[in-house]
Amino acid sequence: MALATIYTRALIGLESPRVTCEVHLAGGLPGLSIVGLVETAIRESRDRVRAAIRQSGFEVPDGKITVNLAPADLPKGGTRFDLAIAIGILVVSGQVPASRLDGLEFFGELAFSGALRPVRGLLPALLAARQEAHRCVVPDSCRREVGLLGQTDTLLAARLINVVRYLANDEALPVCDAVPVDPSDDPSDNDKAEQGADLAEVRDQPQGKRGLEIAAAGRHNLLFIGPPGTGKTMLARRLPGLLPPLDDEQIVENVVLSSLSGDPICASRRRPFRAPHHTSSSVALVGGGRYPRPGEISLAHYGVLFLDELPEFARSVLEALREPLESGVISIARAEQSIRFPARFQLVAAMNPCPCGFAGDSQHECRCSPDQIRRYQSKLSGPFLDRLQLRLRINRSPPRFGEHASDAEEGSAAVRQRVIAATDRQRARGKLANAQLPSWAVQQWCIPDAAGTRLLQRAAARFALSMRACEDALRVARTIADLAGVESIRKKDVSEALALRGA
Repeated sequence: MALATIYTRALIGLESPRVTCEVHLAGGLPGLSIVGLVETAIRESRDRVRAAIRQSGFEVPDGKITVNLAPADLPKGGTRFDLAIAIGILVVSGQVPASRLDGLEFFGELAFSGALRPVRGLLPALLAARQEAHRCVVPDSCRREVGLLGQTDTLLAARLINVVRYLANDEALPVCDAVPVDPSDDPSDNDKAEQGADLAEVRDQPQGKRGLEIAAAGRHNLLFIGPPGTGKTMLARRLPGLLPPLDDEQIVENVVLSSLSGDPICASRRRPFRAPHHTSSSVALVGGGRYPRPGEISLAHYGVLFLDELPEFARSVLEALREPLESGVISIARAEQSIRFPARFQLVAAMNPCPCGFAGDSQHECRCSPDQIRRYQSKLSGPFLDRLQLRLRINRSPPRFGEHASDAEEGSAAVRQRVIAATDRQRARGKLANAQLPSWAVQQWCIPDAAGTRLLQRAAARFALSMRACEDALRVARTIADLAGVESIRKKDVSEALALRGA
């Protein structure tokens, strides 16, 4: 046989188009060339494939070997094609029969020893292969990652020789079993060791805790402003423990995004929490690269993105968040392709009121001039701040010490129950969190009583609130009413929503 055809898949964002690996053997000087718009990692697979074939007890055939990864105009990167290329060479040289190749797809990086190593972005390929009723052969080290999809027909192989023996019908490959989500990762678990940071550890700060509860119940974006050491970061890091657990579909989406980024796979019912450093670039935050990967906002999908020291982020980085905060997706356009990643995240940020951090602090004197404070705060644009529905000033509280200093504080478990009850009301109403309600839904479900309407109109006129700011205030008021268990939005709900917005 002078030509062998093996199937595998490329990785283009969340899509995984099928790739036909055509291996041709001809006479001439020995050599191995790979064509088909491939990057350096694929060209280097020539050496990995040669060594793996020889270490597995087979021979690289004499003659000119040409590997074409079709379609030729599809960009291809990574090391996932090693196994398909090696199988193609063994088939075209007659060392492996081609009778069992139908309906099979191959993925895996080859070590010089012939061992199969895991590859990035495997889950989108498995989902696409499932739609075509194809079976996949993947590295055994991907067992947990594959099992999270509930796959029951994916074959696992530890080495190239195992795959060859399977194709020769001399050995059976094990099938990957479904891996259940660990129930100990459920945030409703009362075990403190599993639950993580508890809200009871934050002493005092009733306004900050109230704002955190409202943000959790309605998925509103939140900004803490206050002097250093007042508990802004402590409050933000306890938000995931207040949120309802992820469902199975959401877990799969997050696992797929982790697979695309190359992060360790973690199947947890706890919402993701990402806290990038303020030196992060816009590509690191929103995603991108020559072969686009998801950024921090996509890895925080269905979870929390925490930006500490908010004004220290580059302004261009923060401005890049404006569109995904509204749409819940990020579109990355490149000359060769355009990629869309989901990014339905909740933004929580913290900042000092001035460069020294003590503006407005009754216990410390601020050393900053008015011009320095103005320049510091002007690093945040008005359109960006307009997308933060809750803006809370966190003041200093007197320190308390002692073994039982936090016993009087309400814990995360009690707050979580109220949040889940409010979330259930939102799902019954419109299947969306209040922060995600479109304008027509705001007009239908978020209109307050007459007194509340008059209050909002006066506030809009006095503080020059935009229509978006007014709608966001109504969304927050709707969340406050849901937490109180009432159907009608009252004047005090609107008043609290405006106060939490900083109006």
